[in-house]
Amino acid sequence: MSRVKKRRSGPGRPEGESFARERILNAAEATFADHGYAGTSLRQIVERANVTQALVTYYFGSKDALFKEVFLRRGREIALKRQQALQALQAKGKPLVLRDVVACYLGPALEMRRTREGRSFIRLQSRMHTEPPRFAEQLRREVYDHTAREFHAAFREAAPHLSARTAYWRLILVIGAYLYAHSDAHRLEKMSGGLCNTRDLDEMLEQITAFVVGGLSAPEPKA
Repeated sequence: MSRVKKRRSGPGRPEGESFARERILNAAEATFADHGYAGTSLRQIVERANVTQALVTYYFGSKDALFKEVFLRRGREIALKRQQALQALQAKGKPLVLRDVVACYLGPALEMRRTREGRSFIRLQSRMHTEPPRFAEQLRREVYDHTAREFHAAFREAAPHLSARTAYWRLILVIGAYLYAHSDAHRLEKMSGGLCNTRDLDEMLEQITAFVVGGLSAPEPKA
């Protein structure tokens, strides 16, 4: 006796699309990185992911929700790895050294550059500071602010000459330095005539760390 396949009476999980969600996220990440939030359409993402728009809608509902998922996916990974690195440093029970604290902060984002998808996310994150969508500030607060406050405290412990106010200023300048280095890497290579190789992530970490430690170590400004 032949079996009659029952048809679904309502919406449900699409069949044969077990990797579609990840493919959509990767395609959206690359497209948002290339064109920014405002310059990206769902059609572009659909074409890049080679899926139907109905599937994108099924998983994410809207472009806003898709953008949020893209940002949270890797942003939370960076924040968690920063937190874990700082906790491991503190667990040694030794006085904090500024260079080590800075390396804990910068390392996870630089490590993400080792993959194509990670590089797309870093470019996307840099774009959010120059052309942010209406919810970009909320996303940054949600993902990074708690960890940023932990590093603010660690910076002050390692550089006790800093007031709370100055340490916050310098934390923001640290963020700006590494984001700009990520977002304008090709300019550096061209400007230096190939002397600087921004694909050398160890050198990039060394250079940014040295610059940031110098800034954090500078004397407290006179009132």
